[in-house]
Amino acid sequence: MTQPASETDPIRIIAVDDHSLLRNALCELLNAEGDLTVVAQTDEPARIKELARRHDAEVLLLDVEMPDSHAPTVVAELSRALPDLKILILSMHGDPQLIQELLRRGAKSYLHKSTRHETLLAAIRNTRSADAHTIIAVPQQEGRQNAFAPAPAGLSPREREVLTLVAHAMSNRQIANRLGVAEGTVKRHLRNIFEKLEAVSRVDAVNKAIDAHLIVRRPHLADGR
Repeated sequence: MTQPASETDPIRIIAVDDHSLLRNALCELLNAEGDLTVVAQTDEPARIKELARRHDAEVLLLDVEMPDSHAPTVVAELSRALPDLKILILSMHGDPQLIQELLRRGAKSYLHKSTRHETLLAAIRNTRSADAHTIIAVPQQEGRQNAFAPAPAGLSPREREVLTLVAHAMSNRQIANRLGVAEGTVKRHLRNIFEKLEAVSRVDAVNKAIDAHLIVRRPHLADGR
């Protein structure tokens, strides 16, 4: 891999999926974003190392249901060979054991293919965040959570404001600068938000808040972010 990309450069992505129609649609979606670019796509996991090195890729979107391919083994091998490559898993399944195995072997996030495109974009942008974190987005039933859980507790106006900025993939530091508060204050708000929503990640918190109509899906910000 060459020199790390500047934060102003588009995030370079490889898409790997054996369904060409879905793969092409995914690439079209990503390339429509000014800060993302798909540098290569393939339906052959064996080509990932070659393509990643040739195009200096930062992010790999990997379908785990590919024929003649064992995803945990692929992830482990790629993590050893290309430690700077951020691996994001795309799957039609939400088996907790598979999720944990893939994360243990080096995957950075696990996203169900039914996930909102906003969640996928946030997960990709998260790989460059100063406070990058693991993102897991699966249907509630497949994640074996309580499908009859009570509605989330209400958020304070400030907590909603913080979570709205999180929904725009802003880091804690960026949120603190926008709101004119200390970064520690933002972290405290996020801890309270996670507790109230019983969220396991930032994206999970955003999704739950949207579903509960606590924040809007595409909030408008003054600077056009």
